[in-house]
Amino acid sequence: MTLQTHPLVNPATGQELDSSPALAGLDETDEAIQRAHDAFPAWRDVAPGERARLLRAFAAVVDEHVEELAQLEVLNAGHTIGNARWEAGNVRDCLNYYSAAPERLFGRQVPVPGGTDLTFREPLGVVGIIVPWNFPMPIAAWGFAPALAAGNTVVLKPAELTPLTAIRIGELARLAGIPEGVLTVVPGRGSVVGQRFVTHPLVRKVCFTGSTTVGKQVMAGCAEQVKRVTLELGGKSANIVFADTDVAAAAASAPYAVFDNAGQDCCARSRILVERSAYDEFVGRLETAVKALRVTDPSDEQSEMGPLVSSGQRDRVQGYLDGASIAFTGSAPDGPGWWLPPTVVESADTGEAIWREEVFGPVVAVRAFDEEEEAVALANDSDYGLSGSIFTSDLGRALRVSRRVEAGNLSVNSHSSVRYWTPFGGYKQSGLGRELGPDAPDAFTEEKNVFIAH
Repeated sequence: MTLQTHPLVNPATGQELDSSPALAGLDETDEAIQRAHDAFPAWRDVAPGERARLLRAFAAVVDEHVEELAQLEVLNAGHTIGNARWEAGNVRDCLNYYSAAPERLFGRQVPVPGGTDLTFREPLGVVGIIVPWNFPMPIAAWGFAPALAAGNTVVLKPAELTPLTAIRIGELARLAGIPEGVLTVVPGRGSVVGQRFVTHPLVRKVCFTGSTTVGKQVMAGCAEQVKRVTLELGGKSANIVFADTDVAAAAASAPYAVFDNAGQDCCARSRILVERSAYDEFVGRLETAVKALRVTDPSDEQSEMGPLVSSGQRDRVQGYLDGASIAFTGSAPDGPGWWLPPTVVESADTGEAIWREEVFGPVVAVRAFDEEEEAVALANDSDYGLSGSIFTSDLGRALRVSRRVEAGNLSVNSHSSVRYWTPFGGYKQSGLGRELGPDAPDAFTEEKNVFIAH
């Protein structure tokens, strides 16, 4: 049988890459799931300290290959080399962090009359992880590191556009001593491989990161088997800037909150709400910052923004700009590749698609507000609730607004959203469940209760 391939393209040049991995069909997917199922009992029974040692060994091998993985991501996904190195390092860091979990999957002794009551954390079995194209390495690790730590086996589907780093990480796992079948990378189409993760009875949990539309389909499919699911979906996050803040600092940092990874980030602060008395100063300083953003070949050590991942994605984002009220743009290379300049739009109507929908490109919409209540209402006027930022020098206001904005991850006077040691996930249609943080391994377990009569 001849397997299909999906041609891979360097987003910075538009040129096809030499390597295009074969795409798994239904039979290959079923075989991978069966291997993971067969490997599960032995991996589940590995002593906690030994499983921890293997995860640390995996982290060490990844660390030895950070530069190789980063260069692959620049080539395949168009990420800047600085970002790509951080992303490869994040895989290493997640593995190291969750290597502590096997020896700390504690149960509880619950006071009861007539006996002793104990709880145990037991792994689910095979976990299917579906990874998007925007952050191929970190999002994979956010799933497989805690899942493996909890004693599960994993089948992982990378996006068709960006499979190269996932394939290499799978090879590094075997090199580190992770047993065969414990972590299997299955390149393929979502409609084949991803859908089979949803429907196959041996897959006991699916972790999906991607669009809200597809996430709803995954959730509905998992419901057929009452299969566990974690969803990390879209976002339309707000960056709220109050006049009492350091306006210069807020404006200087704003481009990095939305144009990182060319805006292809579900946490992008793609709506900026500025208190009216500071609006003109903020927008003026924002223009200076945007025009200074270095949008160059992502392999350039000085690059701060690269291309979009594909011609289709570039065309989709461009469609939002047609007819929009563009305030100003930054620069972008004129040559081949899927480039768009960072773009700032002034939005007068909250019903505009560019204000309400996830553009997933280097575009940010800005508008003024008058009162704190209005800022909160505007921020919450969205189907999404993933992340956001609040800039203010008033601690009381920072806490008050943080409690009232409907989002799972907020930053005050900064734009950080994701740390592997803190929980991550969204409100409303931004997702279901939480990833990362100290409790993530628990999400890959069943809690068993045992009562022993006296």
